[in-house]
Amino acid sequence: QVQLVESGGGLVQPGGSLRLSCAASGFTLDDRAIGWFRQAPGKEREGVSCIGRSENSAYYAESVKGRFTFARDSANNTVYLQMNSLKPEDTAVYYCAADYGPRYSGRYYCNYRSLELWGQGTLVTVSS
Repeated sequence: QVQLVESGGGLVQPGGSLRLSCAASGFTLDDRAIGWFRQAPGKEREGVSCIGRSENSAYYAESVKGRFTFARDSANNTVYLQMNSLKPEDTAVYYCAADYGPRYSGRYYCNYRSLELWGQGTLVTVSS
């Protein structure tokens, strides 16, 4: 079964850290565009960090740059989003997504093109 499964969400205090995981099954994440997205209540979905098929480094939204880090573990067919210095405005459901589409940049996938396969999401709540 082809699927993405996110985990690692939870409740964290402002300034804290979380690491989200996205495990793929039924296909390999190698040579795929991959993205992390989030959607807060009442807001549009936002591309947080994305990497294109031909890229070695990820794009980051300005709102998370310097605090979040995208990482890939090919051996375990998993990608991660390390989130540090979390703020209340980071509260959202976080999704990972993957696509075997054109070799666009991560920036393009985060901002302009929806990816094909999505996970079910994991809730991150930043609150004291």
